[in-house]
Amino acid sequence: METKIIVDNLKCGGCANTIKNNLQKIEGVNAVAVEVETSEVTLLHEFAVSKQALLDKLSSLGYPQQGTTTGMQKVKSYVSCVVGRIS
Repeated sequence: METKIIVDNLKCGGCANTIKNNLQKIEGVNAVAVEVETSEVTLLHEFAVSKQALLDKLSSLGYPQQGTTTGMQKVKSYVSCVVGRIS
């Protein structure tokens, strides 16, 4: 199954690395692609993985679905960005 999600706060390759590394750890996720220019995350996954589970994980990393960002999520995304750059 393929799911595409447009996220907020995606700024660079470090952000993309954080998203890829964390989503690939979810059981049933087979592949993750992140397009920084369009803020699009594309996932190939088993049917057992719900879109809500993916949205929840992205939100917890600071990259919620487009249009739903809170102040705390922006802070998390900056931290994730830095961590992704050094990973």
